[in-house]
Amino acid sequence: MNVVELTRALVDIESITNNEGQVGAYLLEYLTALAARSGGFAEAMPVEQGRFNVFARWGAPVATLSTHMDVVPPFFPSREDDETIYGRGACDAKGIIASMIGAAELLLGEGKRDFGLLFVVGEERNSAGAYAAARESRGSRYLINGEPTENKLALGSKGTLRYEIAAHGRMAHSAYPELGESAIDKLLDALDAIRRIPLPGDPVLGRGTLNIGTIAGGRAPNVVPDEARAEIMFRLVSDADPIREAVRLATEGRAEAIEAMAVPAVRLNGLDDLPTTVVAFTTDIPAFAGAWGEPFLIGPGSIHVAHTLEEKVSKRQLFEAVDIYARMVKRLTAVGG
Repeated sequence: MNVVELTRALVDIESITNNEGQVGAYLLEYLTALAARSGGFAEAMPVEQGRFNVFARWGAPVATLSTHMDVVPPFFPSREDDETIYGRGACDAKGIIASMIGAAELLLGEGKRDFGLLFVVGEERNSAGAYAAARESRGSRYLINGEPTENKLALGSKGTLRYEIAAHGRMAHSAYPELGESAIDKLLDALDAIRRIPLPGDPVLGRGTLNIGTIAGGRAPNVVPDEARAEIMFRLVSDADPIREAVRLATEGRAEAIEAMAVPAVRLNGLDDLPTTVVAFTTDIPAFAGAWGEPFLIGPGSIHVAHTLEEKVSKRQLFEAVDIYARMVKRLTAVGG
Protein backbone atom coordinates (compact mmCIF):
# COMPACT_ATOMS: atom_id res chain seq x y z
CA MET A 1 0.00 0.00 0.00
CA ASN A 2 1.09 3.58 -0.49
CA VAL A 3 0.86 6.02 2.41
CA VAL A 4 -2.62 7.25 1.46
CA GLU A 5 -4.09 3.74 1.18
CA LEU A 6 -2.48 2.65 4.44
CA THR A 7 -3.69 5.76 6.28
CA ARG A 8 -7.27 5.11 5.19
CA ALA A 9 -7.05 1.42 6.08
CA LEU A 10 -5.84 2.30 9.58
CA VAL A 11 -8.39 5.07 10.12
CA ASP A 12 -11.18 2.66 9.21
CA ILE A 13 -10.23 0.37 12.12
CA GLU A 14 -11.82 1.75 15.28
CA SER A 15 -9.19 1.94 18.02
CA ILE A 16 -10.47 4.24 20.75
CA THR A 17 -8.23 3.97 23.82
CA ASN A 18 -8.52 0.52 25.49
CA ASN A 19 -9.80 -0.97 22.22
CA GLU A 20 -6.58 -1.06 20.21
CA GLY A 21 -6.53 -4.84 19.68
CA GLN A 22 -7.83 -4.90 16.11
CA VAL A 23 -5.50 -2.20 14.80
CA GLY A 24 -2.62 -3.79 16.69
CA ALA A 25 -3.33 -7.14 15.05
CA TYR A 26 -3.51 -5.46 11.63
CA LEU A 27 -0.16 -3.74 12.13
CA LEU A 28 1.47 -6.88 13.53
CA GLU A 29 0.38 -8.86 10.46
CA TYR A 30 1.52 -6.09 8.11
CA LEU A 31 4.92 -5.68 9.76
CA THR A 32 5.47 -9.44 10.14
CA ALA A 33 5.04 -9.79 6.39
CA LEU A 34 7.34 -6.82 5.75
CA ALA A 35 9.96 -8.21 8.13
CA ALA A 36 9.78 -11.67 6.50
CA ARG A 37 10.52 -10.13 3.10
CA SER A 38 13.41 -8.01 4.33
CA GLY A 39 15.25 -9.91 7.06
CA GLY A 40 13.59 -8.22 10.03
CA PHE A 41 11.58 -9.28 13.05
CA ALA A 42 8.18 -8.18 14.37
CA GLU A 43 6.57 -8.89 17.73
CA ALA A 44 3.70 -8.01 20.04
CA MET A 45 4.92 -6.53 23.33
CA PRO A 46 2.33 -7.16 26.09
CA VAL A 47 1.10 -4.11 28.03
CA GLU A 48 -1.83 -5.50 30.04
CA GLN A 49 -4.62 -8.03 29.56
CA GLY A 50 -5.80 -7.80 25.95
CA ARG A 51 -3.53 -4.87 25.02
CA PHE A 52 -0.11 -4.88 23.35
CA ASN A 53 2.40 -2.66 21.57
CA VAL A 54 3.78 -3.61 18.16
CA PHE A 55 7.53 -3.53 17.55
CA ALA A 56 9.47 -4.33 14.38
CA ARG A 57 13.22 -4.09 13.89
CA TRP A 58 15.86 -4.62 11.28
CA GLY A 59 19.19 -5.39 12.88
CA ALA A 60 20.03 -3.72 16.20
CA PRO A 61 17.96 -0.52 16.14
CA VAL A 62 19.99 2.66 16.55
CA ALA A 63 16.93 4.83 15.80
CA THR A 64 13.29 3.93 16.42
CA LEU A 65 10.25 5.58 14.82
CA SER A 66 7.33 5.54 17.24
CA THR A 67 3.78 6.83 17.67
CA HIS A 68 0.47 5.63 19.14
CA MET A 69 -2.31 3.43 17.81
CA ASP A 70 -5.18 4.68 19.98
CA VAL A 71 -7.54 7.54 19.16
CA VAL A 72 -10.07 9.66 21.03
CA PRO A 73 -13.84 9.21 20.62
CA PRO A 74 -16.03 9.41 18.68
CA PHE A 75 -14.99 7.10 15.85
CA PHE A 76 -15.81 8.09 12.28
CA PRO A 77 -14.43 6.42 9.13
CA SER A 78 -12.17 7.81 6.45
CA ARG A 79 -12.90 9.70 3.28
CA GLU A 80 -10.68 11.67 0.94
CA ASP A 81 -10.57 14.30 -1.73
CA ASP A 82 -7.73 15.23 -4.05
CA GLU A 83 -5.62 16.85 -1.29
CA THR A 84 -6.82 15.56 2.09
CA ILE A 85 -7.72 12.45 4.11
CA TYR A 86 -10.45 12.87 6.74
CA GLY A 87 -11.39 10.60 9.64
CA ARG A 88 -10.66 9.82 13.28
CA GLY A 89 -6.93 9.39 13.66
CA ALA A 90 -6.10 10.86 10.25
CA CYS A 91 -3.47 13.11 11.80
CA ASP A 92 -3.42 11.78 15.40
CA ALA A 93 -1.79 9.45 14.68
CA LYS A 94 -2.66 6.91 11.99
CA GLY A 95 -1.36 9.02 9.14
CA ILE A 96 1.87 9.21 11.12
CA ILE A 97 1.97 5.40 11.45
CA ALA A 98 1.54 5.11 7.68
CA SER A 99 4.31 7.64 7.03
CA MET A 100 6.66 5.83 9.41
CA ILE A 101 5.98 2.51 7.70
CA GLY A 102 6.50 4.22 4.33
CA ALA A 103 9.86 5.52 5.58
CA ALA A 104 10.80 2.02 6.73
CA GLU A 105 9.97 0.58 3.31
CA LEU A 106 12.01 3.33 1.66
CA LEU A 107 14.99 2.65 3.94
CA LEU A 108 14.77 -1.10 3.39
CA GLY A 109 14.78 -0.52 -0.35
CA GLU A 110 18.09 1.29 0.11
CA GLY A 111 19.54 -1.58 2.14
CA LYS A 112 19.23 0.05 5.59
CA ARG A 113 19.05 -2.41 8.50
CA ASP A 114 19.63 -0.61 11.84
CA PHE A 115 16.30 0.91 12.82
CA GLY A 116 12.95 -0.02 14.33
CA LEU A 117 9.23 0.81 14.41
CA LEU A 118 7.32 0.96 17.71
CA PHE A 119 3.56 1.56 17.86
CA VAL A 120 2.06 1.86 21.34
CA VAL A 121 -1.33 1.85 23.04
CA GLY A 122 -2.87 4.30 25.45
CA GLU A 123 -1.23 7.63 24.64
CA GLU A 124 -4.55 9.47 24.64
CA ARG A 125 -5.34 8.42 28.22
CA ASN A 126 -2.32 7.54 30.36
CA SER A 127 0.60 6.47 28.13
CA ALA A 128 0.25 2.86 29.31
CA GLY A 129 2.00 1.54 26.20
CA ALA A 130 4.94 3.91 26.46
CA TYR A 131 5.43 3.12 30.15
CA ALA A 132 5.41 -0.60 29.32
CA ALA A 133 7.88 -0.10 26.47
CA ALA A 134 10.18 1.86 28.78
CA ARG A 135 10.52 -1.29 30.86
CA GLU A 136 11.52 -3.32 27.77
CA SER A 137 14.09 -1.22 25.96
CA ARG A 138 15.58 -2.72 22.82
CA GLY A 139 18.80 -0.70 22.86
CA SER A 140 17.73 2.14 20.57
CA ARG A 141 19.81 5.33 20.95
CA TYR A 142 17.31 7.72 19.32
CA LEU A 143 13.51 7.87 19.46
CA ILE A 144 11.64 9.77 16.73
CA ASN A 145 8.19 10.28 18.27
CA GLY A 146 5.33 11.15 15.94
CA GLU A 147 2.62 13.70 16.75
CA PRO A 148 1.02 16.29 14.44
CA THR A 149 3.51 19.18 14.26
CA GLU A 150 3.00 20.07 10.56
CA ASN A 151 6.33 18.33 9.82
CA LYS A 152 8.25 20.75 12.03
CA LEU A 153 10.66 19.51 14.67
CA ALA A 154 9.33 20.45 18.12
CA LEU A 155 11.87 22.03 20.46
CA GLY A 156 9.64 21.49 23.47
CA SER A 157 6.21 20.47 24.69
CA LYS A 158 4.17 21.48 27.72
CA GLY A 159 3.48 19.09 30.55
CA THR A 160 0.17 18.35 32.25
CA LEU A 161 -1.20 18.26 35.77
CA ARG A 162 -4.72 16.82 36.02
CA TYR A 163 -7.03 16.80 39.03
CA GLU A 164 -10.47 15.64 40.05
CA ILE A 165 -11.99 18.19 42.41
CA ALA A 166 -14.66 16.56 44.61
CA ALA A 167 -16.94 18.45 47.01
CA HIS A 168 -19.30 16.95 49.57
CA GLY A 169 -22.32 18.43 51.34
CA ARG A 170 -25.62 17.47 52.94
CA MET A 171 -28.95 17.02 51.18
CA ALA A 172 -32.00 19.04 52.20
CA HIS A 173 -35.24 20.34 50.71
CA SER A 174 -34.37 23.40 48.62
CA ALA A 175 -37.10 25.39 50.37
CA TYR A 176 -35.01 25.07 53.55
CA PRO A 177 -31.39 25.44 52.33
CA GLU A 178 -30.25 26.27 55.86
CA LEU A 179 -30.87 22.62 56.77
CA GLY A 180 -28.41 21.39 54.12
CA GLU A 181 -24.94 22.09 52.84
CA SER A 182 -24.46 22.67 49.13
CA ALA A 183 -21.63 20.68 47.57
CA ILE A 184 -22.05 22.70 44.37
CA ASP A 185 -21.48 25.97 46.20
CA LYS A 186 -18.30 24.52 47.69
CA LEU A 187 -17.14 23.29 44.31
CA LEU A 188 -17.79 26.65 42.64
CA ASP A 189 -15.86 28.44 45.37
CA ALA A 190 -12.95 26.03 44.95
CA LEU A 191 -12.93 26.40 41.16
CA ASP A 192 -13.07 30.18 41.46
CA ALA A 193 -10.00 30.10 43.70
CA ILE A 194 -8.23 27.70 41.31
CA ARG A 195 -8.93 30.03 38.37
CA ARG A 196 -7.13 32.80 40.26
CA ILE A 197 -3.89 30.80 40.59
CA PRO A 198 -1.14 32.73 38.75
CA LEU A 199 0.45 30.50 36.11
CA PRO A 200 4.12 30.91 35.19
CA GLY A 201 5.50 31.53 31.73
CA ASP A 202 8.56 30.22 29.91
CA PRO A 203 10.51 31.97 27.12
CA VAL A 204 10.36 28.84 24.93
CA LEU A 205 7.12 27.10 25.95
CA GLY A 206 4.98 30.20 26.56
CA ARG A 207 2.47 30.55 29.39
CA GLY A 208 0.90 27.79 31.44
CA THR A 209 -2.85 27.36 31.04
CA LEU A 210 -5.82 25.88 32.92
CA ASN A 211 -8.88 24.11 31.52
CA ILE A 212 -11.94 23.13 33.58
CA GLY A 213 -12.95 20.19 31.42
CA THR A 214 -15.95 18.61 33.15
CA ILE A 215 -18.33 19.58 35.94
CA ALA A 216 -21.23 17.59 37.40
CA GLY A 217 -23.21 17.14 40.58
CA GLY A 218 -26.49 17.42 42.40
CA ARG A 219 -29.69 15.40 42.46
CA ALA A 220 -32.55 17.64 41.33
CA PRO A 221 -33.40 21.35 41.15
CA ASN A 222 -35.35 21.15 44.40
CA VAL A 223 -32.66 19.29 46.39
CA VAL A 224 -29.67 20.89 48.08
CA PRO A 225 -26.79 18.92 46.47
CA ASP A 226 -24.70 16.59 48.58
CA GLU A 227 -22.02 15.96 45.94
CA ALA A 228 -20.32 17.74 43.04
CA ARG A 229 -17.14 17.20 41.09
CA ALA A 230 -15.05 18.64 38.30
CA GLU A 231 -12.03 17.58 36.25
CA ILE A 232 -9.37 20.17 35.53
CA MET A 233 -6.07 20.18 33.66
CA PHE A 234 -3.12 22.51 33.84
CA ARG A 235 -0.65 22.73 30.96
CA LEU A 236 2.76 23.05 32.60
CA VAL A 237 5.77 25.05 31.46
CA SER A 238 7.73 24.67 34.71
CA ASP A 239 7.89 22.59 37.89
CA ALA A 240 4.49 21.33 39.06
CA ASP A 241 5.07 21.65 42.81
CA PRO A 242 4.12 25.36 43.18
CA ILE A 243 0.84 24.69 41.36
CA ARG A 244 0.18 21.64 43.54
CA GLU A 245 0.54 23.81 46.64
CA ALA A 246 -1.70 26.50 45.15
CA VAL A 247 -4.41 23.91 44.38
CA ARG A 248 -4.16 22.58 47.93
CA LEU A 249 -4.71 26.05 49.35
CA ALA A 250 -7.53 26.83 46.89
CA THR A 251 -9.49 23.71 47.83
CA GLU A 252 -8.71 23.62 51.55
CA GLY A 253 -11.95 23.53 53.56
CA ARG A 254 -14.02 23.43 50.35
CA ALA A 255 -13.26 20.28 48.38
CA GLU A 256 -10.86 17.40 47.90
CA ALA A 257 -8.19 17.73 45.18
CA ILE A 258 -7.30 14.28 43.81
CA GLU A 259 -4.27 14.31 41.50
CA ALA A 260 -4.97 12.07 38.51
CA MET A 261 -1.91 12.56 36.31
CA ALA A 262 1.29 14.57 36.13
CA VAL A 263 3.58 14.78 33.09
CA PRO A 264 6.54 17.18 33.07
CA ALA A 265 7.26 19.72 30.36
CA VAL A 266 10.11 18.67 28.08
CA ARG A 267 12.79 20.47 26.08
CA LEU A 268 14.01 18.83 22.88
CA ASN A 269 16.84 19.26 20.41
CA GLY A 270 16.76 20.30 16.79
CA LEU A 271 18.38 18.37 13.97
CA ASP A 272 20.14 19.70 10.89
CA ASP A 273 18.09 22.23 8.92
CA LEU A 274 14.59 20.97 9.79
CA PRO A 275 12.15 23.80 10.57
CA THR A 276 11.18 23.98 14.25
CA THR A 277 8.17 24.73 16.43
CA VAL A 278 7.00 24.52 20.06
CA VAL A 279 3.84 22.61 20.98
CA ALA A 280 1.41 22.99 23.88
CA PHE A 281 0.25 19.38 23.98
CA THR A 282 1.72 16.45 25.91
CA THR A 283 3.23 13.33 24.33
CA ASP A 284 4.51 9.86 25.24
CA ILE A 285 8.08 11.17 25.43
CA PRO A 286 8.16 11.68 29.23
CA ALA A 287 6.75 8.16 29.74
CA PHE A 288 9.60 6.66 27.69
CA ALA A 289 12.00 8.37 30.14
CA GLY A 290 14.92 8.04 27.74
CA ALA A 291 14.72 4.23 27.69
CA TRP A 292 14.51 4.22 23.88
CA GLY A 293 17.10 6.94 23.39
CA GLU A 294 17.28 10.69 22.89
CA PRO A 295 13.83 11.87 21.77
CA PHE A 296 12.77 13.96 18.78
CA LEU A 297 9.19 15.03 18.06
CA ILE A 298 7.78 15.54 14.56
CA GLY A 299 4.87 14.48 12.37
CA PRO A 300 2.47 15.46 9.59
CA GLY A 301 -0.86 17.16 10.28
CA SER A 302 -2.07 19.96 12.54
CA ILE A 303 -2.89 19.53 16.22
CA HIS A 304 -5.62 22.14 15.72
CA VAL A 305 -7.85 19.58 13.99
CA ALA A 306 -6.88 16.59 16.13
CA HIS A 307 -9.61 15.54 18.61
CA THR A 308 -12.25 17.34 16.49
CA LEU A 309 -14.97 16.20 14.12
CA GLU A 310 -12.98 17.83 11.31
CA GLU A 311 -9.83 15.75 11.85
CA LYS A 312 -7.83 15.53 8.63
CA VAL A 313 -4.34 15.36 7.20
CA SER A 314 -2.80 16.66 4.01
CA LYS A 315 -1.68 13.97 1.56
CA ARG A 316 1.27 16.19 0.66
CA GLN A 317 2.40 16.28 4.29
CA LEU A 318 2.10 12.50 4.57
CA PHE A 319 4.46 11.99 1.62
CA GLU A 320 6.78 14.69 2.95
CA ALA A 321 6.88 12.90 6.30
CA VAL A 322 7.98 9.65 4.64
CA ASP A 323 11.03 11.47 3.30
CA ILE A 324 11.65 13.39 6.55
CA TYR A 325 11.54 10.26 8.71
CA ALA A 326 13.83 8.37 6.35
CA ARG A 327 16.34 11.24 6.33
CA MET A 328 16.25 11.51 10.12
CA VAL A 329 16.90 7.80 10.55
CA LYS A 330 19.84 7.92 8.15
CA ARG A 331 21.27 11.00 9.87
CA LEU A 332 20.89 9.61 13.41
CA THR A 333 22.19 6.14 12.60
CA ALA A 334 25.21 7.70 10.93
CA VAL A 335 25.93 9.56 14.18
CA GLY A 336 25.05 6.81 16.64
CA GLY A 337 25.75 3.63 14.74
